[in-house]
Amino acid sequence: MKDSVLRSWSIWTTIALILMGITMPLWLSVDVVGLTSAMEDLDNNPSGSTLMMTAFTLVMLNTIRALPHYLGALLLGDILGRKFEKPWLKVAVPFVVIPLVYASINSYSAVNYDFGGPAFLILLSIVLMHMLSRDQLRPVLKSFVLAQLLFGYQWLDTVTFLTPYGFGGGAISSELKDIAVSLEFGTTLSFYSIVLCSIFVINAVMLAVYLAVSAQKWKIKQDLNRARGEMIESRSGREALHLVHDLKTPLALIEGLNSLIQMKTKNQEILDYTDKISESIQSTSNMVSEILYDEKKNWCSMKRLIEYIRANKLSYAAISFDFELHADEQAEVLVNKIRMTRAMVNLIDNACDAVDGVEDAHVIIRTEAHGEEIWLGVEDNGQGIPKKEQQKIWKPGFSTKSHPGFGLTFVKNVVTEHDATLHIESEKNQGTLFWIRLPKERVSYEHSNHR
Repeated sequence: MKDSVLRSWSIWTTIALILMGITMPLWLSVDVVGLTSAMEDLDNNPSGSTLMMTAFTLVMLNTIRALPHYLGALLLGDILGRKFEKPWLKVAVPFVVIPLVYASINSYSAVNYDFGGPAFLILLSIVLMHMLSRDQLRPVLKSFVLAQLLFGYQWLDTVTFLTPYGFGGGAISSELKDIAVSLEFGTTLSFYSIVLCSIFVINAVMLAVYLAVSAQKWKIKQDLNRARGEMIESRSGREALHLVHDLKTPLALIEGLNSLIQMKTKNQEILDYTDKISESIQSTSNMVSEILYDEKKNWCSMKRLIEYIRANKLSYAAISFDFELHADEQAEVLVNKIRMTRAMVNLIDNACDAVDGVEDAHVIIRTEAHGEEIWLGVEDNGQGIPKKEQQKIWKPGFSTKSHPGFGLTFVKNVVTEHDATLHIESEKNQGTLFWIRLPKERVSYEHSNHR
């Protein structure tokens, strides 16, 4: 787990944001943005318009400087909380990282960076976002909300009467407010600052509520699709089971009559026919058992399995299906043929969706032998699956198409039932290859006798 976290590009992106926040004062100073000259102009030629422009410049500077490490701390907490399945890390990480950033800046900067009211309000807002959104908001959406809150809270540093409460304790903020008071613009500056703060904070709250409600509606829709899919699958499954169960009666009758014919005749040609009927009855009976009982497995040659897959799929006229069958066709695997075929058909369906609209679209069904394993593969030349989605595709209800998205979940369940493993190889614009790696292969008895 630790190695996978360290290899994650998103982790290093958040660390880069935090480091950027620490180094911001080195390359984005008050001189670079013209704040020093603005303060000098305000001191030499004091006026209300100059005061407000200087205040706006100060707020923008503080926001731009603080935004990288605030976003980095927020996103880092989200990533670690999700990776280690510990939600409290989503709050704890920002509470640790943000004060450390201020301490790091103050360790090298001659200008003291005040960890004051806006920083506490941001930390409190992070806690409230996690509590109220109930993890409905994605990290990117939280970042938009956080940026607006940060800009709004920074205006409180220019409110004169909030200075004793930890707002605007820095050298420039204090000087700006002193000039405003001396110009008798202290009340006006405070009023406009509170109004601007309120606008951005209210807008951030409304945005957060809207996004949380939208995310919740989307989740409800996904749950409904999942429930609908399970209901349909359950209903059709029950109907199929009843029909299959009813097949047992005519099969038993046919088997009894076939045995009676074998007893009544000595004609060798007729006996040969009845032997073939018996084999067909046994094969059908095994198939019925596989449908009725998920755990029922029989030895099946690769040739029979591929033929069964062919019979159940491969009817897409616009798609070229190729077969690269390198495993011995007489090699046998212990499978529930019905469920394994359905799993392969689901993979083929996904491959057909992936190549929809692709020029020279083709899907390849593969078999390979690797030591004690037989590999079944489905490959397409579609757009590929992004790395960030390769872990999500197995979750019930996840789909990039309009259908409910249960096919790959079923595939994973079937693979687990067979003590097999499932692997995916996918590159952007280069297609996708799914491998089902089945254990314990053997060579059929008939094939051995022919050697």
